[in-house]
Amino acid sequence: MTSANVTPELIGTTARATRGEFSTAEFGRPAGGSVFNNKAVLLLWLGLLGISTWAMWDAWADIIAIVRGDEEQSHVVLVPIVAIWMAWIRRGRLRRLRPSGTLVGPAIMAIGGFMSWFGYHHAWQSCWHAGAVVVLVGALIVGLGVNTLFKLFPAFAVLAFAVPMPGGARALISGPLQTASAWVTQVVLETFGVPIERSMNLLTLNGQDIAVAEACNGMRMVLALILVSFAFAFGTPLKTYARVIVLLASPLAALVCNVVRLIPTVLLYGYASKSTADTFHDVSGWLMVPLAFGVLLCVTSLMRWAMVPVAKFNLAYQ
Repeated sequence: MTSANVTPELIGTTARATRGEFSTAEFGRPAGGSVFNNKAVLLLWLGLLGISTWAMWDAWADIIAIVRGDEEQSHVVLVPIVAIWMAWIRRGRLRRLRPSGTLVGPAIMAIGGFMSWFGYHHAWQSCWHAGAVVVLVGALIVGLGVNTLFKLFPAFAVLAFAVPMPGGARALISGPLQTASAWVTQVVLETFGVPIERSMNLLTLNGQDIAVAEACNGMRMVLALILVSFAFAFGTPLKTYARVIVLLASPLAALVCNVVRLIPTVLLYGYASKSTADTFHDVSGWLMVPLAFGVLLCVTSLMRWAMVPVAKFNLAYQ
């Protein structure tokens, strides 16, 4: 840089940046042309979001009913929280971004509307629900621009988890998970001298039969953990292969944590009152999610300890 390029404004800006004097509002100020800079346009866009949600309300209401009635779909509750958080941590990418490709939004909304119509009239529930999500994405793009979609892609992609998993796909996961959980639990307890018997997915301890059925197969934890693992993988500056490892390890971590949950649950059903066992079973289900997330943190820490580069960059104190 020559002396001719050094202006008083540049010197002042550099000094302020060095002293950390930029305010949060100034640092995250939207670029010119953003929908947030025009109140009238902003109100129209918010109205569009409201209308698109109202138009798809039957599908959204069905999703809410499924989540409230089926604990195996309770991971959907975490979707808006994770999506907002992932967008927030990427807000710096939008600092000087001018929205473009907003006309793509109506096209995406039309596609979502057709998906929802087709799914409803052909008894394809997942397509019906997915159509509502696609319409919402299209409405967001109308105001934010398709370039924002690419900048915040993980935040948009996580909305796919808002579609409840269909029964057929759940059966493909829950069946093997039940069998594996029951077998590993039997092996661990027998290793420590606990007299336990197993017949397929039925464990017998102290004359009490404990079925590793849908409520105990960890399905709720698997879906929630995959969602949280997605947030962890794309919410931290990891290399691509490290993100793949985290995502692939999430079902295995869920299995391990489900066994950790099953062992005391089986012991309580065998030697304690049923009410005590039921209470522990219900409470421990959600406690396993942060435990499994901690397992993933340990995996990345172990990779760092082994000098495997997992981060895109290292902080000064690392």
